Amino acid sequence: MASASLLKSSPVLDKSEFVKGQPLLRQPAVAAVPSRPVSSSALTVRASSYADELVKTAKTIASPGRGILAMDESNATCGKRLASIGLENTEANRQAYRTLLVSAPGLGQYISGAILFEETLYQSTTDGKKIVDVLVGQGIVPGIKVDKGLVPLAGSNNESWCQGLDGLDSRSAAYYQQGARFAKWRTVVSIPNGPSALAVKEAAWGLARYAAISQDNGLVPIVEPEILLDGDHGIERTFEVAQKVWAEVFFYLAENNVTFEVLSGGQSEVEATLNLNAMNQAPNPWHVSFSYARALQNTCLKTWGGRPENVKAAQEVLLVRAKANSLAQLGKYSAEGESEEAKKGMFVKGYSY
Repeated sequence: MASASLLKSSPVLDKSEFVKGQPLLRQPAVAAVPSRPVSSSALTVRASSYADELVKTAKTIASPGRGILAMDESNATCGKRLASIGLENTEANRQAYRTLLVSAPGLGQYISGAILFEETLYQSTTDGKKIVDVLVGQGIVPGIKVDKGLVPLAGSNNESWCQGLDGLDSRSAAYYQQGARFAKWRTVVSIPNGPSALAVKEAAWGLARYAAISQDNGLVPIVEPEILLDGDHGIERTFEVAQKVWAEVFFYLAENNVTFEVLSGGQSEVEATLNLNAMNQAPNPWHVSFSYARALQNTCLKTWGGRPENVKAAQEVLLVRAKANSLAQLGKYSAEGESEEAKKGMFVKGYSY
């Protein structure tokens, strides 16, 4: 997942400010909700008592040459990763692997933030140090995955919506107390299934509510409407949908009084450039960064293989991948000297987290 970060606020008055011309989505048998202009009074910049800290956190995450390590796999998904190297899915094995990642010497040179699963946020390393403290010691901002996963969206074209708003305010406050300073909420849009106007609105509204709640509790929200890679449509269709989805997202962010200068926005790998172009339909400056899970961890995991004697070698591989992404973010990357393993694609059709 490539990522971009928005570091300057600019007024958002209407969806038409972002998307010109005809509607870009095929309309299913689901009624579209008319757009409502947002009054200037609804655009009050409001980030409570955390305003200065939020801006500082956002700028740290978006610092040049650094990006995000996504290690927010659920225990079940982490179990799949461990199973690929013949390890049982136990807390001890998950702890050992996460310790390997966060304690890699010099990781903070290339990684600015790490997205954690709830278990990891409260977990310690194998030598008893809080994982949050190890990250901070490396100059890496701890983050937290706050959504509760995708479920079927009733009344849609077999699409999904992201749950987790219930209780999010109290959970976010607790995550902040534990040391988290930014948050992730993953929602998806499926092009083969429409996407329906209902699904797009649901994704945009959920992201906006999550973003507002996060900011009120001191967490910089990653706003990530993920356009799924699945389907046989062309790249132009992807751009059309991304443009429409981002317009909807910005509209509801404005309606929810979200402070734009403390947002981070993510996209999926292949469409990163397309989504950035779509977001740039709005007059907002975006800083391109990166945020990866498997792309950073895959060769590291295989090198480790669950063996203590391989930890150092696995950490070195992790640093190689992190540095490569850092160079790419700076426009200096070259594939010369890359291993064959590193060049392998990792797209999985219908992949579920």
